[in-house]
Amino acid sequence: MIGFLRFFGLLNAAVWLGGAISFTIALGPAFFSKEMTAIVPAPWNGAAAQIVIHRYFILLNCCGAIALVHLFLETLYSGKAVERLTLGAVVVVLALSLSGGFWLQPKLRTLHVQKYSTQVSEETHVRATRSFKIWHGVSQTMNLIVIGGLLIYLWRISSPPNTTRFTSATKFRG
Repeated sequence: MIGFLRFFGLLNAAVWLGGAISFTIALGPAFFSKEMTAIVPAPWNGAAAQIVIHRYFILLNCCGAIALVHLFLETLYSGKAVERLTLGAVVVVLALSLSGGFWLQPKLRTLHVQKYSTQVSEETHVRATRSFKIWHGVSQTMNLIVIGGLLIYLWRISSPPNTTRFTSATKFRG
């Protein structure tokens, strides 16, 4: 059972990290490339990107929940305590994912609408454009921290497990 749990944990971590890296490097920037803006001009490319970003945060949050369950089950079956660095990496990444999906992305969505709306004043448009750039920078920074945390998490769960906390009864022969 512990072998299956380790495999399942590694698979989840790989999907989690792979999703974060592929979104950051390839998928996210593709919406704003020359080729995409020729097909889908602004502001529609940003609106399409927001739909994909919403799904991205669903993936991050699901993988984070699975990682917490995995750590709990591995602790239960192996009898060893969860290492602080591993648990800390999962908690930080999940907290950033939840805050990004439920707080930062709705804020960016609102600013995006204000930025491109024809029914707001020029001052609101300028303010929304400036705020959007700042919050987008915060979002990208958070995303890089998430990738760093996921690298730590994958490294920690892929390393060989420590010995159990308790000595096995079969070790004593008499």
